[in-house]
Amino acid sequence: MTEPDAPSRADATRARLLAAAAAAFAERGFHGTTTRDIAAAAGMSPAAVYVHYKSKEQLLHQLSKVGHQRIIDAIDAVDDAADAPADRLARAVRAFASHHATAHTSVRVVNYELDALTEEHRAEIGALRREITRRMRAIVDAGVADGSFDTPDPRMATIAVLSSGIDIGRWYHDGGEITPERIGDFYADLALRTVGATTLDTQQ
Repeated sequence: MTEPDAPSRADATRARLLAAAAAAFAERGFHGTTTRDIAAAAGMSPAAVYVHYKSKEQLLHQLSKVGHQRIIDAIDAVDDAADAPADRLARAVRAFASHHATAHTSVRVVNYELDALTEEHRAEIGALRREITRRMRAIVDAGVADGSFDTPDPRMATIAVLSSGIDIGRWYHDGGEITPERIGDFYADLALRTVGATTLDTQQ
């Protein structure tokens, strides 16, 4: 029974280290955090950290990769090209914004510590970020094409929608009266207004 359990234990340990790194980076910044800080937060020895991650930069890279991929997956899970662009945009932004509230600690890190990544890792994360933009831009372009969105600059509208959602990670905190669900609904409506949607009555 030992061997089959080993991968799951290793995965659980890596997840614990990622959570500890996200909290430490969010509190102290990447450069202000030591591997010892992360190990202590995870309840491990510093040497044990290196069994799973070669450096704190590798931890940041993994946090960034997982975080951005989760956003892509969240958008893909709710988007359907056969639906009306307004419904598509509302659902995509609702998922995007609520994720940035729910995962605000790691979101803050992966969006504001990009410069701490190596050039190779920064390029990899940049590609994921472009994929997120491409997905959202495709929805905006579809609305402009069928006349349901009225914006003179689809590119800037897309940037505005994404930028406002990313900023949620900076100000949101747990325990407040504003829930991630409420944030998702508000930002979905805000996105529709940003692109000049002809109808604001969209499906949840």
